[in-house]
Amino acid sequence: MTVDAHHHVWDLSVRDQDWIEAGSPIRRDFTIADLEPQARAAGVDRTVLVQTVTVAEETPEFLALAAAHELIAGVVGWTDLTRPDVTDELARLRDLPGGGYLKGIRHQVQGEPDPGWLLRPDVQRGLAAVAETGLAHDLVVLPHQLPACTKAAAALPQLTFVLDHLGKPPIASGGLEPWASDVRALAALPNTVCKLSGLLTQADPASWSVNDLRPYADTVLDAFGPDRLMFGSDWPVSTLAAPYGDVVAVTSALVSPSEHRQIFESTALRVYDL
Repeated sequence: MTVDAHHHVWDLSVRDQDWIEAGSPIRRDFTIADLEPQARAAGVDRTVLVQTVTVAEETPEFLALAAAHELIAGVVGWTDLTRPDVTDELARLRDLPGGGYLKGIRHQVQGEPDPGWLLRPDVQRGLAAVAETGLAHDLVVLPHQLPACTKAAAALPQLTFVLDHLGKPPIASGGLEPWASDVRALAALPNTVCKLSGLLTQADPASWSVNDLRPYADTVLDAFGPDRLMFGSDWPVSTLAAPYGDVVAVTSALVSPSEHRQIFESTALRVYDL
């Protein structure tokens, strides 16, 4: 089995994706029907569908999609972590049609102006509720926010934190520090996991090479080990740099054959309880 632990879908007639620039090639609808033949052709059997916007209605829609499509094995949704009744809201989501597919919660921390947002008492309380519900928490952050991620993970050892897109290192410019040191500090905590995802679009989408990506992949391989790394395509954002099958092939080329099963299957099955 091969698991793609990170992709999206959206329908612009349902709601706008205001983070997509006007004129972008991805400013159009992307559906499971679009993804499925590409995933099957690349040997991907199961996926994890991840939130795109901080809109409460999206998560129930994604859970219903998971219930209707065999390809989707899990959903990382969104809810307001700061709401006083967050525990009740998480229980409500789990009780919805397809609620059993809810495997994690993600907030767009990368858009928060406060670099310590994860450490706010109301956020910490919400994250504790995520842990109590048996869910993981996906971290979508920028490099300067990694130290707060480490403090948050240390404060909540009962919660699994999943770092999306390696914390968005500056691949296009070729810089490694301070990102590498900060990601190693996060990886030193046993309740942290990293997605080998988003590499191609952090590089120069027009002129990337496998050699551009390798120092970053090697850093997280060394820091987390293959048992705490999982593959994610980040489709359809990844189409800005390469077709789906090429993303799978390039990521495969960055890991050794002995690491492949853990990164492309076992870690995702375990972390998200697929």
